[in-house]
Amino acid sequence: MRLFLLDLGVWLFLHLTISLGLIKLPDRFLSGSHLLYELFKERSFEKNGKFWKDKVKVHKWKDKLPDGASLFHAGYKKKELQNNDIYTIRVFIKETKRAELTHWLLIVPAPFFFLWNPVWAGWVMIVYALLVNVPFIMIQRYNRIRLTRIEKKRQTYTDKK
Repeated sequence: MRLFLLDLGVWLFLHLTISLGLIKLPDRFLSGSHLLYELFKERSFEKNGKFWKDKVKVHKWKDKLPDGASLFHAGYKKKELQNNDIYTIRVFIKETKRAELTHWLLIVPAPFFFLWNPVWAGWVMIVYALLVNVPFIMIQRYNRIRLTRIEKKRQTYTDKK
């Protein structure tokens, strides 16, 4: 029971510190010109979002998962687009990057649980980290691809005015 409580406490600490810490991450780290660009760029397998829609069916289940900003009452709520102007779309795109980075970083510490857990429990922690974070990474990638397409259309429209 002590080990379970230790693991629970460590995960809680990691979730809170990583999530709340990244809320404070300056926006410049989420821009296209930063080193994180490679993490956020669209991959060829995503096929302009078709992979997430047709194969993973993200659009059917994404709204059933909680939004971390709502849970913490902090950060940018990503459940729905607050407005459809280009500025709001750009902010939303930036926040999908922040959320994706948060979930990638929440996976990273999982192997450290092997240090104080039996091997089987260490593997349970790996599975937990993947199950809890990978769906949110998929949602952020799905949303960002769609929003980037909208942003480009809006920018083209704005440029023609």
